[in-house]
Amino acid sequence: MPGYASHSPRCCGRCHLIRIAFTEAVSHAEPKKSLSHKDCRLDHIVNRSCGGAGLSRSGVEARCPRCSSPIRDLELQPFCSNTDCEYAEVGFPVSAGQPVLIDFSTSLFERDLYLGNHGSALQRDVTRRSVGSLLHRFGFGGNPIAASNCTRFVQLLKDEAERPTVLVIGGGTIGAGADELYGDSSIELVGTDVYASPHTTLVADAHRLPFEDGVFDGVWVQAVLEHVLEPALVVSEIHRVLRCEGLVYAETPFMQQVHERAYDFSRFTQSGHRWLFKRFSEIDAGPVGGAGVALVWSIRYFARALGAGDKLSRLISLPFFWIRYFDVIARGRAVADAASGFFFLGRRAEQAIDPHSMPKYYELQK
Repeated sequence: MPGYASHSPRCCGRCHLIRIAFTEAVSHAEPKKSLSHKDCRLDHIVNRSCGGAGLSRSGVEARCPRCSSPIRDLELQPFCSNTDCEYAEVGFPVSAGQPVLIDFSTSLFERDLYLGNHGSALQRDVTRRSVGSLLHRFGFGGNPIAASNCTRFVQLLKDEAERPTVLVIGGGTIGAGADELYGDSSIELVGTDVYASPHTTLVADAHRLPFEDGVFDGVWVQAVLEHVLEPALVVSEIHRVLRCEGLVYAETPFMQQVHERAYDFSRFTQSGHRWLFKRFSEIDAGPVGGAGVALVWSIRYFARALGAGDKLSRLISLPFFWIRYFDVIARGRAVADAASGFFFLGRRAEQAIDPHSMPKYYELQK
């Protein structure tokens, strides 16, 4: 992969092994070329993920996802330190140099998935540079609000802590607009996903986060909650690992069709998204992509339903890219009713919002 060759002095030797593994794993990576400014920034981002060593540098301790006991030998062969726990005997797998801290008895994912590869059940473009990714961005456009929301998220973090620690759930691929979060060396990132990538520190199932209570200043969870079996449980885990008044930023789809096959489960209206984060005070919330983007999604999947297939349906929807530009002029309450997705920026609170407030919350959406 471009930009993965150089080795930062901040990084442990394990990162070099991870980059080698992913050079083999991601077959659609671009040919090697001279490093641009963007490539060099990506190299800096990759070098921040160092498996167990990266977790130690952040000051966050890993815990057993089954019994919450400390993990021993995290960087070599992780085991639970509680002798009464099953994982004290069988231990946890290591995938592409990263510990896989998943309780397989309660997870959607099987232990065998992580033996001998990076653990993804689907083909991934962790660089976002494949032809499919480029066509997707052309047809559906970029994320219109994530970059500005990321700037705000970072500033709020720095207002509270000199060197904040942020958990990224679903961080196998850097989310659209999240580059500032990854590029800021004053922020300690702990990247997790259900597969190992150059952007993750360890592999975890968000239904049971393998961390102590109240250890993170912020949590970034972008385009993830639709892919978990129990979104409310995942948000409860986010609440648990955040410090008092810690920040959360989430983006979740509404008017989008199934896009990760067997691993796609839920959608939320803006009111539903707010209720999902009912134990958080809202700083800001709103649509991510409007009715135009949602219509382009529908055109593509209409073609798929008629038998066009994944690649052909993508090409069929491309000539309709212009429809999404109408989202710029859309106004009023109806925008949220037809949005492609929603974001939520909030702070951890001790009490949940009153359910009687939800009808008024709907009327205030715009």
